[in-house]
Amino acid sequence: MTTTSHRTRWGLIALLSLLVAGCALATFAAQADPVAGIRMAIRSTARTSLLLFCAAFGAAALHARWPGAATRWLRANRRELGLSFAASHTMHAAALATLHQASPGTFAALVNPAMWVLGGLGYVFIAAMALTSTNAAQRAMGANWRRLHLIGGYYLAIGLFNGVIKHLNEGAIYWLMATLVVSVLVLRWTQPRRQGLALGKV
Repeated sequence: MTTTSHRTRWGLIALLSLLVAGCALATFAAQADPVAGIRMAIRSTARTSLLLFCAAFGAAALHARWPGAATRWLRANRRELGLSFAASHTMHAAALATLHQASPGTFAALVNPAMWVLGGLGYVFIAAMALTSTNAAQRAMGANWRRLHLIGGYYLAIGLFNGVIKHLNEGAIYWLMATLVVSVLVLRWTQPRRQGLALGKV
């Protein structure tokens, strides 16, 4: 990888992360009540995480089904999209922590013990996949790299879908997000050769 290419890749991650942060701050600032603003930032980062995850997780399958310039770009940049998803979901965790500090009662009403366990495991997968998002890690881990990214990818897909379906009665946007996750899963399942979540595959 050339220095220019390396800078371009990190530039894309930085740009996407700044856009995620900007959306979260904008939704926070739009609310008069700080706690309501934090909750909107939580929703904003959840939505950007889902979009970035689906783009990374479905990139190869999309290109295989509909080859073209757009899907080729997604496939070529799926590592950066995956790392941007990790950044977005880290901001999501930070917003949740802020809510816990600002309004413990509201936080307790929204987050139950099961969510701590299942969500915590999700973050373990995110961290492991992000830390192994290098060609060197892929070579060193061999088949275990694919297993980690495949199992982690499906676990996160199911977790994101489960988070969305709880809000289906709140508006069409949640139906659209649920449909997006299901569509990506169907695309991957119907591919003759399955591939892992490419956080680290070029």
